[in-house]
Amino acid sequence: MNWKEIDTYAKHWIKEAGERIRASFGLELTVETKSNANDLVTNMDKATEEFFYEKINQQFPEHRILGEEGVGEIIQDLKGIVWIIDPIDGTINFVHQQRNFAISIGIFEDGVGKIGLIYDVVHDELYHSFKGGGAFMNGIRLPDLKPVPVKETILAINASWINSNKLIPKEKLIKLVSDVRGTRSTGSAALELAYVAAGRYDAYVTLRLSPWDYAAGLLLVQEVGGAVTDVYGNDIDFLKKSSIFASRPGLHEEMIDTYFKNE
Repeated sequence: MNWKEIDTYAKHWIKEAGERIRASFGLELTVETKSNANDLVTNMDKATEEFFYEKINQQFPEHRILGEEGVGEIIQDLKGIVWIIDPIDGTINFVHQQRNFAISIGIFEDGVGKIGLIYDVVHDELYHSFKGGGAFMNGIRLPDLKPVPVKETILAINASWINSNKLIPKEKLIKLVSDVRGTRSTGSAALELAYVAAGRYDAYVTLRLSPWDYAAGLLLVQEVGGAVTDVYGNDIDFLKKSSIFASRPGLHEEMIDTYFKNE
């Protein structure tokens, strides 16, 4: 398997898809809701996923695609090579701000993550990783993550999880956000994971994501020595929705034991 070729095509296609999205900014969007009023999909989400499907199917017809908008076949296992794609992660931001969204692609072989790509379309920042080869932003290698204490942590978390959730008592989350140095919410899981990999955030916690939201970002964080599990410290199943906790090394165990585990 020529992974260098796959990596080259993937990077070219994600940049081309970004150009197409930027070109759409002056056009009228078709916006629909999915599961609820805050779960949006646009014609550009669908068109971008179809773009990847056509490119991948033409160049690598034996590969399979798991995409947010459901283009292609239903994926029930990760045998062979599977591309896990979110054509626009942060659709609400895309609709309202035309910034703070990304294209996210994780490429797996027999369940093992090989390539992670997250493209911040507006800022033209491509975060990319290759298994065992480190992580990069626009070709510049990202340094390995160093430990920080909880009190110096910049934590990415959506405030809505603190109000109500089924996994962690809100009192523990209130204590967590009180103990850290500061909190942020970008509105794109892919970017928040990329920012952990780049050291811009120290940790990111969310209580429900789909595989296309976290696949690429998980690979990036792992390549710089960070940890990604669910909020209880369990490994991630890339075919299921999951809570996600990504952090610098050392911080992971401390925060799970102190703030997330049910007593």
